[in-house]
Amino acid sequence: MTRILAILLASTAVASCGQMGAPVATFDCAAESETECINLWFDSKFEEELAFSPLRQTALGLKTDYDKIDDMSVAAEQEQLEWWQATAAEMEGNFDYDALSDDAKLSWDMWMFRKEQAEKAAEFRDQGYILHQMNGTHTALPSFLISQHKVESEADMKAFIRRVSGIGTAMDQLLERAQNNAEAGTRPPRFSYDAVIAESKKITSGAPFAEGDASALWEASEGHLAKLVADGTITAERAGELREEARAAFVDDMAPAYARVVTWFEEDLPNTDQEAQGVSALANGADFYNYRLNAMTTTDLTAEEIHQIGLDEVARIREEMVAIKDQVGFEGDLNAFFTFMREDDQFYFPDNDAGAQMYIDQAKEHLAFIDTRLPDFFGILPKAPLEVRRVEPFREQDGAAQHYRPGTPDGSRPGIYYAHLSDMRAMSIPALEVIAYHEGNPGHHMQLSIAQELTGIPKFRAQGGYIPAFGEGWGLYSEKLAKEMGAYEDPYSDFGRLTTEIWRAIRLVVDTGLHSKGWTEQQAIDYFLANSPIPEAAVKSEVRRYIVMPGQATAYKIGMIRIQELRAKAEQDLGEDFDIRGFHDTVLGGGPVPLNILERRVDQWIESVKAA
Repeated sequence: MTRILAILLASTAVASCGQMGAPVATFDCAAESETECINLWFDSKFEEELAFSPLRQTALGLKTDYDKIDDMSVAAEQEQLEWWQATAAEMEGNFDYDALSDDAKLSWDMWMFRKEQAEKAAEFRDQGYILHQMNGTHTALPSFLISQHKVESEADMKAFIRRVSGIGTAMDQLLERAQNNAEAGTRPPRFSYDAVIAESKKITSGAPFAEGDASALWEASEGHLAKLVADGTITAERAGELREEARAAFVDDMAPAYARVVTWFEEDLPNTDQEAQGVSALANGADFYNYRLNAMTTTDLTAEEIHQIGLDEVARIREEMVAIKDQVGFEGDLNAFFTFMREDDQFYFPDNDAGAQMYIDQAKEHLAFIDTRLPDFFGILPKAPLEVRRVEPFREQDGAAQHYRPGTPDGSRPGIYYAHLSDMRAMSIPALEVIAYHEGNPGHHMQLSIAQELTGIPKFRAQGGYIPAFGEGWGLYSEKLAKEMGAYEDPYSDFGRLTTEIWRAIRLVVDTGLHSKGWTEQQAIDYFLANSPIPEAAVKSEVRRYIVMPGQATAYKIGMIRIQELRAKAEQDLGEDFDIRGFHDTVLGGGPVPLNILERRVDQWIESVKAA
């Protein structure tokens, strides 16, 4: 959700280091080995990087810079890029790659990978959609304060209030970037503008902005004050003073910034495409899409190759779906079965708050079962607890994809699986179980919690960032793994698993179709509906997601396929010595990595098992 920015030990020194031919800083180390020294260096640099992002610090459970919001400007992004370039030069100038251990060499390569990703991203700043409907920063910042800014003292409450003011600054910075990109010809389609306008108005509706029920963020503020009074931390009188300070931050700083966003988006709306187009329609759009595919999949696969992989996977999964259709005795072809699964009332909870709670409760039941099976498949288990929650009203969207937000490395804040439940007809019961496993255990909660809790590797690898092909590939791999663990006893739930797998295969076809083959939004929707029973509201939301997040949707299936290939290789090479727990610990035990480095880790594990 947040860009990880970096602070410099001495800004003037780093600025000069980013210039061609500038002197490289030296690193003094008293450790005995080159590996020990570079690991100390990595941790020192991670602290520099982390200090640039107050939000990332909070996400990791730290209270440093607790009253600040990240700098969202282009200047800050450029400063981060120059820092990456300077640190890469410093690493090359101070350490000998050949003298490092295998794992330290992997860390070196990961550092260079991160630097190169920052460089590539900078080339396409003008092509980025700054604010859009997919958990855009305008909704992410209020949600972040609600779910992750803990208030345990008066100082924490004052920091909360200053952060509310800081949201106003961040929104102005993002609006400026959106305006600049629009001048360069980069605008998300009209539906995305409509969403940003509607969501921004929701965020600033109700108390304290106007008459009516409390807004979600104001409700959180009031809750913090009430708890501080109840705990005896502050007096009721002091709470009243802080409430007025909070009201001023909401009304005087935050609300006007959102109003400026709404005003400009409404004024610029006639300049948007009513019929959405892929990014190939943008200036330099083909190169931008190729960059996005590379960044999301961490491979050199072309759009055409990814499109064909998708077509092949859709055909394969359809055959497995036919087998389940026949198993349950349905008379009719697969498309008729899709219609049955999409429309029959037995596959949906009631479309009201009670039905939403039923969805949450059943997801918790499935996750409780899978927890009992984890020790048979993993040696490393997460310490952080997992919660299932409904998305806050101001950012809830009909049919939008469920998602996960990590807890803290020390487990003091749980990981959260969020569900969009405003339209229960978009959230079918057969797909409920598999989505819970993807977002919870053994999926994202397990993968991200284990990474954050790792010891023995540099912190930047454990806590440093999101690599889509690895994270989403694991999430999709875990859906099928859950079947090995005894899940999906109901054939309709197993069909739900295949539904989500074909959904990700469809993404390969649709994403590349939209952005490299000139498909229209309706073509993408029609292909999706013809090959899955996913409700139309969810399909429409999905396709619009792909339009504003080009390439991201391809990470899931490409990552899953690679993990499956590496497992098959390990099983073949090791035979009876293959240990599923050892394989999974190898995949998750090095933090998020690009797929080529993951292959290297698995190869090293295979050789270590053979040697043992």
